[in-house]
Amino acid sequence: MKKIVYVAGILLASLALRAEENVLTEQEKSEGWTMLWDGTTTAGWRSIKTNAFPQTGWEIKDGTLSVLSQVYAGDIITENVYSNFILKVEFKLTKAANSGVKYLFNPKINGGTTLEFQILHPDHPDAKLGKNGCRKVGSLYDVIPAPTAKLRPLDEWNSIQLVCNGKQVEHWLNGEKLISFERGSESFRAAVAQSKFSKAKKWGEAESGHILLQDHGDYVSYRNIKIKLLK
Repeated sequence: MKKIVYVAGILLASLALRAEENVLTEQEKSEGWTMLWDGTTTAGWRSIKTNAFPQTGWEIKDGTLSVLSQVYAGDIITENVYSNFILKVEFKLTKAANSGVKYLFNPKINGGTTLEFQILHPDHPDAKLGKNGCRKVGSLYDVIPAPTAKLRPLDEWNSIQLVCNGKQVEHWLNGEKLISFERGSESFRAAVAQSKFSKAKKWGEAESGHILLQDHGDYVSYRNIKIKLLK
């Protein structure tokens, strides 16, 4: 009897933990956080190509938002635009997968190219490209490397915190601050000049834009997408 009660307790605890996904804690509510994805619908998100959410290529299941492998439905973006914020996202990779979280995305500026928190498994070929490892996970894609970034095992979730406060930006992964930089500064523009975006005018310096989840043709899952607006 004790064993049955013990097992039941474990199951209830597991369900309780699962129920906490894609919701705000009381502390987060008091601090001004809001959910950017509700965990069950496409509300607040649309295709980069149209005003509707893609009919294929993205899957919502068991509280996760996943981009499917080899479908290439295209990136998705928030319906709203943001300027100063802290963004939290959890992601889970598959082997050799590639994706990314882009921010301050404006399709009318520099062909839509923008700042990207690189999400990449080390077995993907892109991990060997870019100057000084600036295409590895956690980097400002192709511009600033994040050499201390450490991914968790494939079956575990990783946590991103991205701070965009005026010109100041920080990339965090699994509780560690990876990089910080000032958009538009001399050092930032020098790094951009060494990247694939070197010919773009004032690249990465937009005042506001959408948040984007990238479809790179690989299976990657997201959950617990939260945002806090800064003054």
